[in-house]
Amino acid sequence: MLNPAYIIILFALLISFSSNAVKIHVGGSDGLASIREAVMKAKAGDTVLVRAGVYMEGSIVLNKGIVLLAEKGVEIDAQGKEPLIVIRADKSVVKGFTLKNSGYSDIAEIAGIRLENVKACRVEDNYLYNNFFGIYLSNSSYCILRNNVIHGFARTETSSGNGIHLWKSDHNTVLGNKIKGHRDGIYFEFVKNSSIINNISEDNLRYGLHFMFSDNDVYRYNIFRRNGSGVAVMYTRDVEMSFNRFEHNWGSASYGLLLKDISKSQIRNNMFLRNTTGLYMEGSHSTIIEQNDFRENGWALRILGDCYNDTITSNNFIGNSFDVATNAVRNMNYFYSNYWDKYTGYDLNKDGTGDISYYPVSLYSKITEENPYALMMLHSFFIDLLNQTEKLLPSITPDQFLDALPKMKKLMHDTY
Repeated sequence: MLNPAYIIILFALLISFSSNAVKIHVGGSDGLASIREAVMKAKAGDTVLVRAGVYMEGSIVLNKGIVLLAEKGVEIDAQGKEPLIVIRADKSVVKGFTLKNSGYSDIAEIAGIRLENVKACRVEDNYLYNNFFGIYLSNSSYCILRNNVIHGFARTETSSGNGIHLWKSDHNTVLGNKIKGHRDGIYFEFVKNSSIINNISEDNLRYGLHFMFSDNDVYRYNIFRRNGSGVAVMYTRDVEMSFNRFEHNWGSASYGLLLKDISKSQIRNNMFLRNTTGLYMEGSHSTIIEQNDFRENGWALRILGDCYNDTITSNNFIGNSFDVATNAVRNMNYFYSNYWDKYTGYDLNKDGTGDISYYPVSLYSKITEENPYALMMLHSFFIDLLNQTEKLLPSITPDQFLDALPKMKKLMHDTY
C-alpha cells in the first residue's frame, strides 16, 4: 500500500503542474494578433488557442512542448514564402488548422508541418493545402499523424514534394489521413517499427506509397487509388501488408504493388483491382502472398526469375487478362490451392480441388514477355484460337509454373 504522505506529495505536484499550464489566446478582441508571437511567449505545457480567422504568417517554430490548437475556421497562409509550422520540441501537438501555400525550394524540404528530432508529438485534424511537402518527419519517433487531409498540386516530380514524408524515423503511426495530388502520397525511408493504417492515398504523381529501407513496418486497411505508378516497397524485409486496396493504377509502368528486393514479408487479404499489373515481384524471396483477390487486372502477377522461395496460395484470380507472367526459365516459388477462373479441369472426388494441375503462364503471356508488341493482338481472333489450341494441346503451354492443387470455386476470405 502506498504511503499516504507520498500520495499527498504526488497530488500536490500534479496540481502544481496543471496550475502552471497557461492558455494563450490568439485573435479576437482580447487575444494576441500573431500566432508566432503567442508560440514564442508560451512555456512548455501551455496551450495556444487560435480563434477563427486568416493569419498571413509562417515559420512558426515550436521549440517547447506546447499544444497549438485551432478553433473552427483558422487558416494560416505562408503566401508561398516560407514553411508554416516547424516542431522542434517533444510532446508537441498541432491540431485543427488549415495550412496553405508554403514556400518551395530545390534544396530544402519545406513543409506545411515539419517535425525535427522530436518524440511523442501529435499532428491531428489538419487540412494542408498547396504545400511543397505536406507533413515531413526527420529523425523523429513515437509520433502520431492522424486524420489529416493533405491536398497538393504536383505537376512534375522535380518540382513537388510528398504528402507525408518520414526519414530515419521509427515507431510512428500514420492513421486515417487522406492524401492527394503530391509526388508520393506517403514516403518512408529508413523507417522501422511503424504503422500505416486506414489512409487513402490517391491521384498522386508517382506512388501512393513508397517504401525504401524500412523494415518491420505494417500497413493495413489503406486505399491506394489512381496513382501514377501505384505502390512500391523496395529493399525491405519483415513487412506486413494486409487488408489494403490497390486499385485503378493504370499506365505503362504502373502497378498495384511493386516489390523489389524484399524478403520475409506477408501480403494477405488485399484487393488488387483494375491495375495494369496487380503485383510485380523482382528480387523477392521468402514472402507469403495469401488470401488476396486479383480482379480485372492486365497482369494479375508478374514474377521475375530472380524471385525464390515465395509462396502464392489461397488467392483468387478472376477476370485478369493474364494470370501470371514471368521471364523465368524455371520456377523456384510455390503455387498451390489458388482459385483460377480460367481453370477448366475437373474434380471427380468432389473434394473442391481440381484433379489436374493448372498452368497459369499461358503461351501468349510468354510471347508478350519476349515481344511486347504482341499485346496489340490481345482479344484478336488469332489469340482466341491460340488459347483454344492450348486447351486441346496442353503440351504447348509453358510448364515451369503450375498449381497442382487448384480450387474449383472462388475462395471466401476477407478483403478490404
